Amino acid sequence: MTPVRLPTSPGAQHLAPYACRDDRSRGRRYPEPAPSYRGEFQRDRDRIVHSAAFRRLEYKTQVFVSHEGDMFRTRLTHSLEVAQISRTIARVLGLNEDLCEGIALAHDLGHTPFGHAGQDALNTCMTPYGGFEHNLQSLRVVDVLEEKYAEFPGLNLTFETREGILKHCAREHAAALGDVGERFLTGRQPSLEAQVTNRADEIAYNSHDVDDGLRAGFLTVERLRETALFRGAHDEVQGRWPGLPLRRTIHEVIRRMIHRQVVDLVDATAAAVAERGPDGVDSIRAAGEPLVRFGPVMHERHLELKRFLSEHLYRHYRVHRMALKARRIVRELFEAFMADRRILPPDSQAHLRELEEREGPSGAARGIADYVAGMTDRFAIREHARIYQPTELT
Repeated sequence: MTPVRLPTSPGAQHLAPYACRDDRSRGRRYPEPAPSYRGEFQRDRDRIVHSAAFRRLEYKTQVFVSHEGDMFRTRLTHSLEVAQISRTIARVLGLNEDLCEGIALAHDLGHTPFGHAGQDALNTCMTPYGGFEHNLQSLRVVDVLEEKYAEFPGLNLTFETREGILKHCAREHAAALGDVGERFLTGRQPSLEAQVTNRADEIAYNSHDVDDGLRAGFLTVERLRETALFRGAHDEVQGRWPGLPLRRTIHEVIRRMIHRQVVDLVDATAAAVAERGPDGVDSIRAAGEPLVRFGPVMHERHLELKRFLSEHLYRHYRVHRMALKARRIVRELFEAFMADRRILPPDSQAHLRELEEREGPSGAARGIADYVAGMTDRFAIREHARIYQPTELT
């Protein structure tokens, strides 16, 4: 029986003219036959979900280290929330939901253990060797580090998914990245799907960090009411259900915060797209500025909440205390492996030798960064204890 080949994206008849379509993709780094019964971007999403790096996100920090509590968000739950929000926005705007979902599920694959504290420590260690940035590492994971397929390294994702994963890139790195790095040199924009997922990421982590901060007791309702976005949603909930228990009140507030941001984003983006009048993806890329945006009022409220969280949650003394420990663990792991690579697992030693032969000392350092960045929080803590605590078993 000959398998059916899907000629276009599922639901392509509902896509806007400027949406990305499977049959118009710029393709993969290694050509493959078209998938059966699904589109190209569905295939990307499925490969991401089945990757080892995706599974490890379950035990990687969002704000709180995984052992601090089972109810806090991790990189995995955050990625799922970003996927849900981005699909909702994409559906309303006539964009490709499968592409948005794939980008959302892959955007944090390169994150180190311990969140931004781990990234900062690893970047400091890697400064003499080209630095470390989790966004570039996410692309490296899907392009090189995942080892699953016989015919190619990595996951061999489409250009459009890879483009969306690479949200930021310094010019000095862009030239080495080929097609996905080109826009950082020419000033072109990514697809609307990539822009939507980027904004969905911001909506998800701001709103849900409020939830986690309240659950941990690091934030209070009274202080959060200083921000217009929280206050407006809180006033509405209290007005409708004045005796509602706190936990249910917070849930109702958070969902309204997300709803208001999504509605505003959809309306402002639809207006910006209508004004520009793009006739295809190339028109979006040539727009000169992102078209996915908040309106002016919501933009200010979004920034106000972001500043509030930076001051009262991310700089909370207990978060800072854990970040201090995290930076020390990452730094000392990197230093130990640099000093004696024989304490690395055999497959990681082979990875280092291959990179060193090709790139010299910088290659060896990059291989160690790959190993450390791939760790979960709890594995990094155990690995550090194995190396530095005499009572720990090897």
